[in-house]
Amino acid sequence: MTQPDDKELLIQFHEPATKEQAFTRIIKKYQEKLYWHIRRMVVEHEDANDVLQNMFIKVWNGLENFREDSQLYTWLYRIATNESLTFLEQRKKRSVVPMEDSESSLSNSIKADKHFDANRLEWKLQLAIQQLPEKQRAVFNLRYYDEMPYEKMSRVLDTSEGALKASYHHAVKKIEDFILNR
Repeated sequence: MTQPDDKELLIQFHEPATKEQAFTRIIKKYQEKLYWHIRRMVVEHEDANDVLQNMFIKVWNGLENFREDSQLYTWLYRIATNESLTFLEQRKKRSVVPMEDSESSLSNSIKADKHFDANRLEWKLQLAIQQLPEKQRAVFNLRYYDEMPYEKMSRVLDTSEGALKASYHHAVKKIEDFILNR
């Protein structure tokens, strides 16, 4: 059975009789991609699940007013990114440790993973990504992991393509420096 396309799902969502079923299908279609997008930003599984749940609540509340100026996929990623950034900001505000220590706590979460091996490149990459500022981390994750074109990323992050390219370039340089010098 093939999944209906987004336009069909949106039509079903606007019909009272099929609204909940359509929303469930939207969740099933995008949940895994959105989870991993969020997880790469917030690191912890439990936090990623919380952010994902909050994100889908916002989607449920806002989908009725979705104007389809962009693709559903782009709109969902934008909400997921904003929810992740909001979560990270709130965590910093709740935390009594300085902001620099908050960034290192993300690194410590990675190091605490029972599978962590500092000599493996993928672990070094994850540690390097956690050293990036939040918005730069979002740009890097969308481009590197999700292979999102700058045009779509521009709509998700509401930033110019030129600024995104520069941000990605700086992120790559910082990651290279981190990996080569540690």
